[in-house]
Amino acid sequence: MKENVKTFNLSGMGCSAGVLAVNMAKDLLLVNPDSYALILSTESTTVNANYPGKDRSFMLTNSLFRVGGANLILSNKPQDAVRAKLRLLHSIRTSVAADDEAYGCISVTEDDDGVYGVRLRPSLHTIAPNLTKLGPKVLPLREQLYYAYNWLCIKLLKMKVEAYVPNFKLAFQHFCVHPGGRGVISGIGKSLKLNEYDLEASRMALFRFGNTSTSGVWYEMAYLHAKGRLKVGERVLQIALGSGVKCNTAVWEVVREKYPLESSCWDECLHRYPCDTKKNYTDDFSDPWLSRVTPSIQPTSNDLDTNTI
Repeated sequence: MKENVKTFNLSGMGCSAGVLAVNMAKDLLLVNPDSYALILSTESTTVNANYPGKDRSFMLTNSLFRVGGANLILSNKPQDAVRAKLRLLHSIRTSVAADDEAYGCISVTEDDDGVYGVRLRPSLHTIAPNLTKLGPKVLPLREQLYYAYNWLCIKLLKMKVEAYVPNFKLAFQHFCVHPGGRGVISGIGKSLKLNEYDLEASRMALFRFGNTSTSGVWYEMAYLHAKGRLKVGERVLQIALGSGVKCNTAVWEVVREKYPLESSCWDECLHRYPCDTKKNYTDDFSDPWLSRVTPSIQPTSNDLDTNTI
């Protein structure tokens, strides 16, 4: 790189660092006209990914996390407007580190047998504060009024009514939910009342590539591009969760639908998706190998085939 290139390291920000970098790049471009910003997102596995113990809450690092990478270029040059694919409309960052449950959802500790590893617990506490800030910027006025009226009934009038969840599908046509695990995707989908079509990109990215941390939402964006689902004028919401205490969202508008064909991580396998990930997981991985062996026949070492396992 040239000497006048400014570089910043966002390591330690967890799986939300990719969208966090977009927010940072946006701020830098606001004060540096006629410039480019290059974002490199990747995941580097460490010794904590090889947990040898028996506690299942520690094993997610062994089974979910994979090495991945993505890069993108942001520009504020006027001449790039005619060839840009997406336009960044909003980016929101929130942190709830003061919440004990959220803070403790990822911890480096020992299990009951004294084996060192990373314990993962589900936590979606960061999403509500983030979407509360994002809602007024993107939701139709009617949805905002419904939400405000419901909030007044609950907080001021002390009425026992169910909390109203705004319909974010009125503001977005596509969703890229952080592929942190099946429970994370399903939990966010249930909270936002998303159907399987809305969550397809997230589930396929998790099934095909695993949890690639900071680059996960970009694998999903590449899936939507490869499927030809992004139409001019449509909006995409990216939701990235990091280390349990951070939630970063980015809103993109599609400004170009047809562009020169580029290589994609989905090129060689796109025809196989979407697929039934739940069925494949149950059939191929969830049951121990011995449970599929006839009880009267005990396997020997020569019977163990890696393809079967």
